[in-house]
Amino acid sequence: MAPRSRRRRHRKPPSSVAPIIMTPTTIVTPMPLTPSKPGPSIDTLGFFSLDDNVPGLSQLILQKLNMKSYEEYKLVVDGGTPVSGFGFRCPQEMFQRMEDTFRFCAHCRVLPSGLSDSKVLRHCKRCRNVYYCGPECQRSDWPAHRRVCQELRLVAVDRLMEWLLVTGDFVLPSGPWPWPPEAVQDWDSWFSMKGLHLDATLDAVLVSHAVTTLWASVGRPRPDPDVLQGSLKRLLTDVLSRPLTLGLGLRALEIDVRRIGGSTVHVVGASHVETFLTRPGDYDELGHMFPGHLGLRVVMVGVDVANGFSQSTSTSPLEPGTIQLSAHKGLYHDFWEEQVETGQTDHPDLVAAFHPGFHSSPDLMEAWLPTLLLLRDYKIPTLITVYSHQELVSSLQILVELDTHITAYGANPFMSLKPEQVYSNPNKQPVYCSAYYIMFLGSSCQLDNSQLEEKVDGGI
Repeated sequence: MAPRSRRRRHRKPPSSVAPIIMTPTTIVTPMPLTPSKPGPSIDTLGFFSLDDNVPGLSQLILQKLNMKSYEEYKLVVDGGTPVSGFGFRCPQEMFQRMEDTFRFCAHCRVLPSGLSDSKVLRHCKRCRNVYYCGPECQRSDWPAHRRVCQELRLVAVDRLMEWLLVTGDFVLPSGPWPWPPEAVQDWDSWFSMKGLHLDATLDAVLVSHAVTTLWASVGRPRPDPDVLQGSLKRLLTDVLSRPLTLGLGLRALEIDVRRIGGSTVHVVGASHVETFLTRPGDYDELGHMFPGHLGLRVVMVGVDVANGFSQSTSTSPLEPGTIQLSAHKGLYHDFWEEQVETGQTDHPDLVAAFHPGFHSSPDLMEAWLPTLLLLRDYKIPTLITVYSHQELVSSLQILVELDTHITAYGANPFMSLKPEQVYSNPNKQPVYCSAYYIMFLGSSCQLDNSQLEEKVDGGI
């Protein structure tokens, strides 16, 4: 599945007369397939696989976002400078065009361009998310839609409220934990710890001018305050799920974060999700999870990391209590040879992969295999997350076949609570980011050092 976007820099929305640059719509797909020759990019695979379920959907998205090609789309997703002509005249146009990218019949898959003159696409009045070309398709689809209608209503609200993260009008609350870290084991305990201070922060956002302007621009009724507060909480868990899941891995794999010079985490297979909308402050909660740590260095490595994200991978000792974020564009096994083995960056204490997707495509498995073997044979503590139980089972089977020594797996207590709609199949059960985790360390058939050197020379 392809991931969702979150931009690294936060700016106030421009005036209504200036073009608005919108973060392209999130793509979530169940089984990415291969376009002509995309390379090992899960973003590319996911985007073009939309047409397998809804023919022409990828071109509709590009058209509504005022883009001429996927390359322009990818440029914006990666944080590059938009081409001339990209943008929108006012917030109303932006939100309308974003909504237009979801306009196809959920039952017969017809796009607006394929409708007869007597038909028009109308959304379900309950969820305001799924569209139908007529009563016949809606009635036929109801047995499938009724199972997900309520969750898709939340998706529709979250999709709009997420704009507050893009503009910086919703800043994540952070600060030292008043509770002992070992008392915070899941979202229930985390929200209990934050208590009234968090509620006051969310209430202040809800009465802000930014929220008023947002709902005046989207062309639909503003939901009740409790619905909007629930949305902000889900968005908050979505942003913090990654750093707290890294903390879960550091805890479970017993990584010493009080090592002199700091500890290093590599996030492999990173994309625009981890780098485009990420601010350094988003990882403050990881530091609060380990009071007294001597520095945490998080390095994002992947072919889809956003352009402009810090490329510094210095080995200089960190100041105690600081967190350093950086990125490297490329494949991890290449990064290992060029940066880690040469001493230009620190050996990782933990490696994490959020939704690697190697279970879903032969091309992705081929791209991931050198990295998985490297992590196994060098006995690097590794954490992987997946979207669903089905993906968990498939990924475990692959890792078992690779003779990895799996130390733990299960439901992630810090999974995102924000439901994700499968873009081209809206009545498929929504998924949740990092819903399950797998941890492994080394091989179930351990190699001695001489055997490892021979295997490396043979071409990991």
